[in-house]
Amino acid sequence: MKKKFLFAALSMLIPVMANAEIIYHVEQIDMPRHVSDTGINRHALSDVRHYYVGASYNYTMWQDYTTDTNVYLDGKNVSSFDIVAGLRLYDTFRLEANYINTHAKWNTISFDSHIATMNLIWDARIDNIYRMFNTQMLVPYVGLGAGAAWNNANNGNEMKHNISPVASVMAGISVEFNELFALDFGYKYIYMFDGDNNIISDFAPTAHQFRAGARIHF
Repeated sequence: MKKKFLFAALSMLIPVMANAEIIYHVEQIDMPRHVSDTGINRHALSDVRHYYVGASYNYTMWQDYTTDTNVYLDGKNVSSFDIVAGLRLYDTFRLEANYINTHAKWNTISFDSHIATMNLIWDARIDNIYRMFNTQMLVPYVGLGAGAAWNNANNGNEMKHNISPVASVMAGISVEFNELFALDFGYKYIYMFDGDNNIISDFAPTAHQFRAGARIHF
């Protein structure tokens, strides 16, 4: 009887003693952020390339204008260049500083303007709906911009200096060859508010601008 009791007790203790010798390890692993059903991280580009710089060639068509006294001003087409520096907030959103020096002309009236704006741009990835085969080379975008223009207005007889607010809307497409380099092709509508230039009353220049440029991400 004693032997049976001892055998039963040992049978119960052996598993307990075996488990007591097991050493447990706790390991922390990094979980992927914001991964969609397709398995693609929509923060991917913003994680590895936060900033970018770029430059563009611009062809700007300044629009015609008729004054309150029925004087018709014929807007001219001009070429210029601009530079940008940007911060990629997410894979779909960019914040961009833009500077352009442009020379606008209507008949004998001309504006030499230094325009600086801040642009908020949305890249149309839409949680990877537009991404095909886990990469997206062609990325449509739209954006809004606001800033100021420092103008030198000249009517052939006198020159006036003024500052006027500027607003813009834009749309285009980026060709992303890789995470380092992209080409930009776009359109921008520019509205320059009346800056009280004393050359023409209530004159608010507008323009259609077509752009082609490049960006380098880092």
